Amino acid sequence: MSTTVEARPRTGLRRAATVLGAALAALAVWVLAVPVGGLDLAAAPIGGPVAPVGPVAVAAGPLVSGLCGWALLAVLERRTARARRVWTVIAFIVLALSLVNPLVGGVGPASVLTLVAMHLVTGAVLIPLLPRR
Repeated sequence: MSTTVEARPRTGLRRAATVLGAALAALAVWVLAVPVGGLDLAAAPIGGPVAPVGPVAVAAGPLVSGLCGWALLAVLERRTARARRVWTVIAFIVLALSLVNPLVGGVGPASVLTLVAMHLVTGAVLIPLLPRR
């Protein structure tokens, strides 16, 4: 008598891949805009000087936000029955708030559009995929 065990990726591994995927998606936008498109991507964070936006910063943002989102989701899953719904609402609020900096700090319209696109792409990967089981 043999039983077939259905192969199912572990939630942690899938979530780690989602966070990495968000960083890669933001980097893809950066590659299209900067090396391919020739844009000098720069931003002036609120209260800070104008600085170029490089690949390390582009990858670090989604990694940090993704890991923080994952941690919040893990806490919510232990504390409430509606963890996914609560997390999704919070994630959309955080995404909306994250758009303030590129809209205010982008240097030129092309930089603003590129920075907003990177934020939206990161959200488009993390919000639907991170809470899935």
